[in-house]
Amino acid sequence: MHNRHDGEPLGRLLLIDGDDKHAPLVAETLVQSLGEGVRITVAAGGKQAAELLRDASFDIILADLSCLGDLSERSDDAVARLVRLSDGALFVAVSDGASVSAAVGAMRAGAHDYVVKPVNGPAMAGRIGELAQRHGKSRALSIAPRVERRSDFAGFIGASSAMQFVYEQIGRIAASSAPVFITGESGTGKDVCAEALHATGPRFGKRLVAINCAAIPRDLMESELFGVARGAFTGAHDDRKGAAELADGGTLFLDEIGEMDLSLQSKLLRFLQTGTLSRVGESGVRQVDVRVICATNRNPMQLISEKRFREDLFYRLHVLPIHLPPLRQRPTDVMVLARHFLARYAAEEHKHFSGFAPDVAGLLTSAEWPGNVRQLQNLVRRLVVMCDGGEITMPMLLAADIESRGVATPAEPVARGERRQAILPMWQQEQRIIEDAIASFGGNVSLAAAALEISPSTIYRKRQGWSEMAAAG
Repeated sequence: MHNRHDGEPLGRLLLIDGDDKHAPLVAETLVQSLGEGVRITVAAGGKQAAELLRDASFDIILADLSCLGDLSERSDDAVARLVRLSDGALFVAVSDGASVSAAVGAMRAGAHDYVVKPVNGPAMAGRIGELAQRHGKSRALSIAPRVERRSDFAGFIGASSAMQFVYEQIGRIAASSAPVFITGESGTGKDVCAEALHATGPRFGKRLVAINCAAIPRDLMESELFGVARGAFTGAHDDRKGAAELADGGTLFLDEIGEMDLSLQSKLLRFLQTGTLSRVGESGVRQVDVRVICATNRNPMQLISEKRFREDLFYRLHVLPIHLPPLRQRPTDVMVLARHFLARYAAEEHKHFSGFAPDVAGLLTSAEWPGNVRQLQNLVRRLVVMCDGGEITMPMLLAADIESRGVATPAEPVARGERRQAILPMWQQEQRIIEDAIASFGGNVSLAAAALEISPSTIYRKRQGWSEMAAAG
C-alpha cells in the first residue's frame, strides 16, 4: 500500500463501463458525491481494466459485469482475475436487477459487494465509506464523500448508510407499478415502507388498502381479499367489495404474505397474471388495477422448500425486492430514534424530558433489540408514561425495561428463569451467526467457514438465498 505525497489525488477509482455515453455521466455524479480530490479512470472493458491495473494502483474498482466478456466468458472468472490484479482495492460489482446469480458469483470471486443499476452517486458514496470501514480498506477510507444524509424519509427515522440505501431504493422504485417484495425482521418497519412507496408514487391520490394475512382466519381470507356476492353464503345479505377492489387505482399491501393458505395463493397468482378477480359466489370477473406490495418476516426460500409457499407466486411477486435491516445492524440510528420517540410521546403526555444520560445512551446503542424499532418505541413510550420528566437515568430505564429483551446491564444480570429472552426463528439466528463470522474475519468467507467448521460453498448457497430476499442490498 503506497504512501500519498503532496499533489496526489485523495483516492483513485477505476470505473469499468463499456457505454461511452453512460460512463461519463456515472463518473461525473461520483465526482460530485465523492469530491474533486478523487481521480476517476474509465475502462471500456475487462482487458483494458487489467492493463490499467498492471500499471497503476487504484483504491476502488466499480465494475459493470456486462462489460467483462472480453476478459472471460464467465463474469465471475473475469472478476477473480481483476481482483488478483487489484492489490487489495475495494471491489464493487454492478449488475442489472435480474442478474442476482451473476452478482453472487462476483462476490464469490472476490468482490466486496454489488449494487444494482443505475448507479446513484450519493448512495454509492455512502456505500463506499461503509464498505471501507467493514473491510478495513484504509486507502478507501482516505476518501471523504460529500453525502447529504437524510435523518428522516416518508415516515422512516434514521441517518445510517443502511437506511440511506433504503431511502434511495424507495425513491427509485416508487414510480413503478411492478410488485414489491419487502423482507425484514418483525418490527423493522415493513408497513412504513409500504406506506412510503405509496405516498411517494403516482398512486398517492388513490387508496392504500392493507390486509394482514396472518390476522384473518383462513376461511374468511378469500372474501376479505376478493369480496363477496350477495347470497354467496348465510349472512351475505349484500354485495361487498374486497381489499383488491377497494384498492382499485391504488395500492394493495399484503402483510405477512408467507402465512397465506396455499389454496388462496393460486387465486392470488391468477389475479396477478390477469388483473381480474371474482367475488366469492360470483361467476363473472372484474377488472382491477392495483399495485401489489407484499411483506414477510419469514425466509421465503425456506417457505418454498417446505412447500408452504408457491415458487411461481414468489417469482411473480419478487420483482422489486427491498430488505429492511434490523436495528442491531445500524446502531448509529438507535439514539436518533430514541430521541424522536421521546419528543413525540413527551408532547402527547404533556411532560418535559431533557434527554438520555450518557450511560443510558451507551446501553441503548449497544443493545441487540430483537424486537427492532418497535421494541425501542415501546420502551421509550413506557419511560415517558412511568416517569415524571427530566433526564432519563439508568434506574428509570431499568424500571421501565420490564421485558429485558436486549436491554440489560452487566452489573445487574437477569436471573435464570426470571425473564425470558425472545427466541428468533432458526434461519434468522443462522444468518446472524454466519454474517457476524464473516464480518469478524474482515469479509473473508473462507476463514469464516473454517471457524464455523462448514464449507465455503455452504455459506455461498445460503447467502444466495438471502440475496434473493434483499436483491438491491
